[in-house]
Amino acid sequence: MTSPALTLVLGGTGKTGRRVVRRLTDRGHKVRIGSRNGGIPFDWNDATTWQPALAGVDAVYVSYQPDLAVPGAPEAIGAFAELAVRAEARRLVLLSGRGEPEAEACEKALAAQDAEWTVLRAAFFAQNFSEGDFLGPILDGALALPVGDVKEPFVDADDIAEVAATVLAEGGHTGRTYDLTGPRLLTFAQATTAIGAATGREIGYVTVPVEGYAAELAAHGVPADVIGLLTYLFTEVLDGRNAHLGDGVRQVLGRPARDFTEHVAEAAATGVWTPGTPS
Repeated sequence: MTSPALTLVLGGTGKTGRRVVRRLTDRGHKVRIGSRNGGIPFDWNDATTWQPALAGVDAVYVSYQPDLAVPGAPEAIGAFAELAVRAEARRLVLLSGRGEPEAEACEKALAAQDAEWTVLRAAFFAQNFSEGDFLGPILDGALALPVGDVKEPFVDADDIAEVAATVLAEGGHTGRTYDLTGPRLLTFAQATTAIGAATGREIGYVTVPVEGYAAELAAHGVPADVIGLLTYLFTEVLDGRNAHLGDGVRQVLGRPARDFTEHVAEAAATGVWTPGTPS
């Protein structure tokens, strides 16, 4: 299979998924968006939606919600991959995380199937500062997280999407695991400083105790399971184990990964970090 006729993009409206959809469409590929509100609905929590979404599909971008670290994720990934193979969707590309034992269990569940599988292990997204939960605090002038001077090679979601689209469209990556990172290590404080420099604003960064962070989330109505996931990611996955660079972007695309400041410059130009700018 050298040119998938129809690709299912799970999480097709999310940070990476919508970018994968755009790139595949630009290549002339037919795409089915896998989401609860899609034309053919897909819901990880409702296995009855999986088979209809896979009908006629040749390749799948597998993005699991809310995170591969949640209980039951490996079983869900394995069951979906098995069903996909039976439905003749042979090429499976999994968006995974770095340094997460739970994510590695999901990778093994995928690889256990007789499929053309590829794993993309991605670092912390640069877009989490401009499109995710960090945006509100940055607009307010300070980001507070239970993360100290740990460095992270923030990766641009556009790089992830371009790698995913290339692997999905071209093949030749069966059995490969690509480590997707940016080209350098930054602390969260350095990242917010870069945003401040690009916007001309004073944006602070504060390291807070994990207990205080969890209490603040609870006070804002964040569900307990989500709080548990976030505190796990910030206190364990971001404990320094991922403070090293990967070369997956160059391996697949033949070019360096985009630097964090490139994303910052583009995002700042849209006004996303300027208080009062319409979203």
